[in-house]
Amino acid sequence: MAAIRDLTRGVEFHRLEQAIRRGDLEDAIAALHINRGAFQPVEAKLVEAFTAGGQGAVATMPAAVSIGFRFDPGNQRAAAIIRETAATLITRLTQGEIDQARAFLADGMARGVGPRSVALDLVGRISRATGNREGGLIGLSGPYREYVATARAELASTDPALLRNYLTRKQRDRRYDRAVARAIETGKPVPPETARTAITRYSARLVRLRGEVIARTEGLPAIRAAKHEAFQQLVDDGRVEVMDIIRGWSTTEDGRQRDTHDAMNGQEVRGLDMPFTSPSGAQFRWPGDTSLGAPAAEVIACRCDEFIAIRKWPL
Repeated sequence: MAAIRDLTRGVEFHRLEQAIRRGDLEDAIAALHINRGAFQPVEAKLVEAFTAGGQGAVATMPAAVSIGFRFDPGNQRAAAIIRETAATLITRLTQGEIDQARAFLADGMARGVGPRSVALDLVGRISRATGNREGGLIGLSGPYREYVATARAELASTDPALLRNYLTRKQRDRRYDRAVARAIETGKPVPPETARTAITRYSARLVRLRGEVIARTEGLPAIRAAKHEAFQQLVDDGRVEVMDIIRGWSTTEDGRQRDTHDAMNGQEVRGLDMPFTSPSGAQFRWPGDTSLGAPAAEVIACRCDEFIAIRKWPL
């Protein structure tokens, strides 16, 4: 969320609007100032999560092998893991924002939409309450942007079916439901200012939701990778034999788990290199890991965990 606030604060709005008016797509992109530096808070949090994950793993180790042992996030291998993890994520986020902004601006220019309207829809409007831009498309993935577009169309419609569909959106701000219900009853559209505010709130909530998905999809695997690394450091220190380590898949069973992960609950492997295997054929070094080619369908927002135990150790 800090990164998205930084991105929207850094927009040269007048330059963006004028570039759209001229049809200068490259200058419009330049006016957004989307770069890796904006996502530094995300990188810092990943490093924090990784360090905490390693320290937490040490706390679970048997005292017989862990007395005086400390997780070292500065270890060459550990540092490389978190550096690569952060770099991959930040590159993906940065390029994704640029690509999606380019597509949105190009579409707006091609359709002849008003330059100011296109610019505001992309970067959001300044909130009187917070002073930040809110409700824009920056920070939203492609599917979430489609949600905003269809919700905007629903609120602009007088079709009762479309308006009722808007009322099924979980991330909507329910304070505007009465205005939507009135539009259904009267056959008149939702007042434009009310619709605009409702969409702004809806978009802001989707940005926050995406942040939570990124936290689960990227943050939790960083913690699990650190746990794995902590036990590798224990092996490197000569305190335990690698084949004495047993790793198990622990599924979060709350009715929302994937069927494949449900089937994997309790699956055990020996050592630190043997992967877990899903019924789909996907393999993981730990839940959420993609280094062995596991697809997004197997890792996004995965809440499973890996338990690690030592079945025997030197006394």
